[in-house]
Amino acid sequence: MATRVWYRVRSLDDARAFYTSKLGFNETYFDADDRWAKLERGGMQIALAEGEPEEGGVATVDVEDVKAEADRLRGLDVDVGVVVELHDELRLLDIFDPDGNRIQLVEDISAS
Repeated sequence: MATRVWYRVRSLDDARAFYTSKLGFNETYFDADDRWAKLERGGMQIALAEGEPEEGGVATVDVEDVKAEADRLRGLDVDVGVVVELHDELRLLDIFDPDGNRIQLVEDISAS
């Protein structure tokens, strides 16, 4: 079962481009009239609706190498936080879309 998060964004077109080109999401639905879209990457589904951003849930996306993703996204001028390692279990990285919505990248390092 997929995890779903709704984010409000100021520009739906800019947000769609950010999530697909920089974060590797696939757009699965787009409603030009009502100004919203659904995107998916792995088990994470994000719905974007045009409007004023607000505090809300956090999308969590599994990645194979958090450090490599951090470097790649910094090169694309994405707002990237600091890689945090939790007790040889997980590496976490907070990134932010252009509207300040938080996305957390997660790498399972327990089997390493």
